[in-house]
Amino acid sequence: MSQKIITHTLNETTAGIFRDLMRLTSAIRQPGDVEKLRGLYKSMSEKIDNTVTDSFTGVDPIVHTLLTAKALCEGINPDRNMLLAILLDRPVECGLITVEDVEKDWGHDVAAMIEGLTKVSGLYGMHAAATDPDNFRKLLLTLAEDVRVVIIMIVERLILMRAINHHPDHERVIQVASEANYLYAPLAHRLGLYAIKGELEDLSLKYSNREIFTRIARRLNETKTSRDAYIDAFIGPVKAKLEQEGLKFEIKGRTKSIYSIWNKMKKQNIDIDHIYDLFAIRIIIDTPLSRERSDCWLAYSIVTDMYQPNPARLKDWLSIPKSNGYESLHITVMGPEGKWVEVQIRTRRMDEIAEKGVAAHWKYKGGRSEGNLDTWMNRVRELLEQSSEASGDMMKNMKLDPYCKEVFVFTPRGDLFKFPEGATLLDFAFNIHSRLGCTCTGGRVNGRTRKLNYRLKSGDTVEVFTQANQQPKADWLSFVVTSKARNKIRQSLNEQASRQAELGRELLQRRLKNRKLEVSEAVLMKVIKRLGYKTVSDFHSAISIEELDVNRVVAEIEAVEQLLSGENGFTRSAEEFTLQNHDDEQENNSDVLVIGPDNIKGLNYRFARCCNPIYGDKVFGFISSEGAVKIHRLDCPNAISLRERYPYRIIAVKWSGKVGAQFGATLKVVGHDDIGIVTNITSIINKEKDSTLRSISIDSHDGIFQGYLVVGVPTINTLDLLIKKIKTVKGVKNVERSN
Repeated sequence: MSQKIITHTLNETTAGIFRDLMRLTSAIRQPGDVEKLRGLYKSMSEKIDNTVTDSFTGVDPIVHTLLTAKALCEGINPDRNMLLAILLDRPVECGLITVEDVEKDWGHDVAAMIEGLTKVSGLYGMHAAATDPDNFRKLLLTLAEDVRVVIIMIVERLILMRAINHHPDHERVIQVASEANYLYAPLAHRLGLYAIKGELEDLSLKYSNREIFTRIARRLNETKTSRDAYIDAFIGPVKAKLEQEGLKFEIKGRTKSIYSIWNKMKKQNIDIDHIYDLFAIRIIIDTPLSRERSDCWLAYSIVTDMYQPNPARLKDWLSIPKSNGYESLHITVMGPEGKWVEVQIRTRRMDEIAEKGVAAHWKYKGGRSEGNLDTWMNRVRELLEQSSEASGDMMKNMKLDPYCKEVFVFTPRGDLFKFPEGATLLDFAFNIHSRLGCTCTGGRVNGRTRKLNYRLKSGDTVEVFTQANQQPKADWLSFVVTSKARNKIRQSLNEQASRQAELGRELLQRRLKNRKLEVSEAVLMKVIKRLGYKTVSDFHSAISIEELDVNRVVAEIEAVEQLLSGENGFTRSAEEFTLQNHDDEQENNSDVLVIGPDNIKGLNYRFARCCNPIYGDKVFGFISSEGAVKIHRLDCPNAISLRERYPYRIIAVKWSGKVGAQFGATLKVVGHDDIGIVTNITSIINKEKDSTLRSISIDSHDGIFQGYLVVGVPTINTLDLLIKKIKTVKGVKNVERSN
């Protein structure tokens, strides 16, 4: 079929395709189908007018529909209902008939497929169908409901790809080609539609990189004569030997697709002339079902007796078929002239399934798909039970899974499971059951104890160990490879974080209630921001895991509330103390610091709240992105990182010798919960001439108290002296400066 569709007259074109379609469907249509469809399409043709074409492809919609139906018949073995769904979808869309009419005249199954096509019809007009998680999710939902609808979509996309060669809207063509390669080709592969998958990939490469496509196609054409001669030389003796053994067969050579050749060139970083397996030999045996395997292995022994095999390249999909039902025996042998040749051995039944995918199962399995395919469909449904956030991962796996190798492992009872290459013991546990995966601590593989990240190998027998208190960890995501495992781990981690945040929120609320404090949302958000947390959940989680002391939070809340109430002279941190000063106060304070080697004037500066420097601390300046200079202590926890990453933004700073207003400092005090100890501590602070107590938060538990004091001091010497005096209070065990 020509990729560029030329319509001389609509009637001639339509009639020609219709005749081809009738010929191809002679075995599945019923009496009266042709007449009813012909009349329906005649009415539709009159209604939409002969000049109506698709705005993108320029093809008449009736022609497009008939070509889709024809391609479906040529590419797979559709049942009558699939064909009717394609042919009746357009009349329903045009309003000639309704879905109810279809159900009445053609049956419920056809009507259900048309509803499925309508549900995902928006994907055809979307530019980003392959990258939009919502669209992808809709597609998989349809796939989970009826795989035939997705097969129709794939074939329709193939017709679209054939029609857009040399289309003037290059950007749109690239978009459609990308979708075909990213979404529709992998789906076709997964469903066993290898011929359609190959054509979609080739056309995608042609439209996205025409130069590469043309170069490979030209080179294949130039070497066709020598390649055909080599194939004949290889096939000749094999054919004679197979005939001697009494096998009925067909043997032929097949050139690899341009897209697969290009992938091999990129992967091996070589030119086309250095690729040895540009073609494969296929032996198709006509034999009864009961003798399929024995005859295939007989052909295998004949080929390997004549040509030296490469054992590492043997692929046995006879004993264990692929998940999409593919069965074949692949071997690589050393042919004439020392060239490696791939040989594929299969029966006629296997070849039809390989060429026409899952639809061929309906012919051999009485309308039911293969068990392996049903297992994969169930996996799709399980994925869809997860949140929509998992759609991105599903998209990646749809793209990657069909092409990766598979490993086969067993349970101790002998049950067989299939995984992508690289799957771990933890993937195995999640595949058995989500609860088993969440509580998995390791396992026994072939009698030896293994860790969670053990990479499974074909033939492994796996037993899983669990513990009731085990929970998924974030690092598990770094080594699991299956979508089910990744989605369940993420879901569990989110649930843990939610529980943790709720526990921290309750802890803070109880403490505030004990202190008889009512906190507004505005105050709480300001405190969260001051403490450096991006979200409320992170803030509450930090309290829950004791990363953040709840008493410090209470002190911060009190400080912010007093600041907002306008209490003069109060501030919680040196940074905000600087910010709340009036212009004349700022001018006086500017004399406290000498910034830069030349005492640069007019610079705005702030004291970093990560270390709260005080007059007398050894400090340095860091020029922030806003242009202000942030003053840090040399022993600040962030000092090393700032100096290593941004050395060009470091500026020298020193104290001028002029002591100005007080600086805020936080002291952490720990001691015995004796009567009057808090009064004694506050009394010492109040007696100090240059010190003021700004806020205090004390918590007592099991006879031990821990508190945070926010004091105002002019210099580091004053603070050191104050710390020494507080340590002399009876019952105080330790006093230290807190950042």
